[in-house]
Amino acid sequence: ASHPRAMYRTVLAGLLLPVLASAFVAPGLRLSPMGSASRLSAAAPNRRGRSILGATSLRAQKGRAGAVGERKVGDSVIGTDSSRLLDDSLRGDALKGPSVRVTPEKKLKIGIVGGGLAGMVTAMDLADAGHSCEIFESRNFAGGKAGSWVDKDGNHIEMGLHVFFGCYYNLFGILERVGTFDESMRLKDHLHTFVNKGGIIGALDFRMGGIGAPFNGLKAFATTEQLGLYDKAMNAVRLGTSPIVRALVDFDGGMEMVRDLDDISFSEWFLRFGGSRGSMDRMWDPIAYALGFIDCDNISARCMLTIFQLFAIRSEASVLRMCEGSPNTYVHEPIVKYLTERGVKINLNSRVNEIMHTCDASGKPMEVQGIMVEQDGGEAVEKKFDVLVCAQDVPGIKKLLPESFRKHDQFDKIYTLEGVPVATVQLRFDGWVTELEDMTAMRNLHSEFSDGKAPGLDNLLYSADAEFSCFADLALTSPAEYYKPGEGSLLQCVLTPADRFMAMDPEEVAKITADQVYALFPSAKEQGLKVTWSNVVKLQQSLYREAPGMDKFRPDQRTVIPNFYLSGSYTYQDYIDSMEGATKSGLLTADKILSDTDFLAANYKGLSERQAAPA
Repeated sequence: ASHPRAMYRTVLAGLLLPVLASAFVAPGLRLSPMGSASRLSAAAPNRRGRSILGATSLRAQKGRAGAVGERKVGDSVIGTDSSRLLDDSLRGDALKGPSVRVTPEKKLKIGIVGGGLAGMVTAMDLADAGHSCEIFESRNFAGGKAGSWVDKDGNHIEMGLHVFFGCYYNLFGILERVGTFDESMRLKDHLHTFVNKGGIIGALDFRMGGIGAPFNGLKAFATTEQLGLYDKAMNAVRLGTSPIVRALVDFDGGMEMVRDLDDISFSEWFLRFGGSRGSMDRMWDPIAYALGFIDCDNISARCMLTIFQLFAIRSEASVLRMCEGSPNTYVHEPIVKYLTERGVKINLNSRVNEIMHTCDASGKPMEVQGIMVEQDGGEAVEKKFDVLVCAQDVPGIKKLLPESFRKHDQFDKIYTLEGVPVATVQLRFDGWVTELEDMTAMRNLHSEFSDGKAPGLDNLLYSADAEFSCFADLALTSPAEYYKPGEGSLLQCVLTPADRFMAMDPEEVAKITADQVYALFPSAKEQGLKVTWSNVVKLQQSLYREAPGMDKFRPDQRTVIPNFYLSGSYTYQDYIDSMEGATKSGLLTADKILSDTDFLAANYKGLSERQAAPA
């Protein structure tokens, strides 16, 4: 803290958090019993539309991915960042690929189970380094949980809402390597918008010209309409005594404090020294649901505070981008093309049901030899490899690992992890649901609205008043494949927690979701907008549940079995379970295999040609 800039930021953080929280109370707000925002005049709610929420300013940058790595006043990491969470040079590293190239005599035959981001990124680096890779994916499309497909009527279907934070440096570098970043990403205005019942809007508006973190964040929280004065003050007290302040002057020191908070929930940490329940109900719960699909009472403090740290240090970390169209077209197909051009074979509709391996005298696995795989519904066939990577999600790896693997503590711990049930609902309307100002524009289906020109809110949206934690109108945010001439909004809503919806008829799920949409946007119901099409996708286990105390059960990518590796965002990496987490894990897995190549080539090369021994 003796560094002048560090001292400057410490003093400002300590002084400005409480001062701004009490000074910038939005006009027209009064303090409710819980301290949350409510309107003085219910007859004239603040249904702030395009001009206030910044959609107009977005028109100038439509179709642009935006620059990555730009610096504003205040943006800097003081001290070290050993985990490279905010090191934007990672983008350049991911763009260039591995620096090593294996010689022919050390070229290994590597099998990868799982064709999601983690598996494909692992294969990219290994193939670029000179290894031979083959991927096996049980679905009929690549991409894993971040994948999408087209139904028989030409509708693009997703298993979640895919949003790209500005600090997704590894993933952005991968997209640049395959030549699609500028064409694939659409930069959104720098605000996080909350839609409340009755069409009342609250926002965290980070826009502050050339002023960056932490100052734009202080301004965003101080001026938000989502919280009342009491909750703002309590927020300031808690965040002003959090690891964030340490991170402003010593980033690694702050992150160590955050990691030490994995054993308690965010609500336990937040309420311990000043935080308010009203803040969690109106703001933090929707954000927690969007990040990890569970609320503040059940999510680890580490998970939430990791994101807070990044937002507080680097302004671009909280900037959002969304796909130009579907993830399959704009993310996964370019990666698949890149891989196939480099000789990687990708087998879809290929269900791996057994890992062939040998055990020592005590019954512990000591070597993997290959897999048994059913391709296109046929009989299981044997595939042998020198090295095997399992790049699956938590339910997938738990199902595939042989029982004998649990004799190793590293694998047994995985069974403590579990996934969270999620339902993704798509609703097509005959008008523009999120347009809050111009009722004529809301019903206009005749104008040409391609490239995101349709009326409404063009950004990720949160809500504290609906069972969908986050949602977006894909016809605006991702128009290339979701906008249809003559049709209106395509809302994609993520229901979390989705336990009660798992056994429910999809039509009933869609109706409940639509009713909640009308409660958030009553003008849409008043104008007679109707749902013209719907789709529901349920995942019994999606992201792994980032509950308190789970971090210690996450396995390293390098396992106790020398020629067996793991990949996937649940494996240990310092980011949360996400597309960036999956990408980061894939790069880590490839890096460890490349580091081990001399040993693997000396001991396992040619293993794929040997006769498999019984397990």
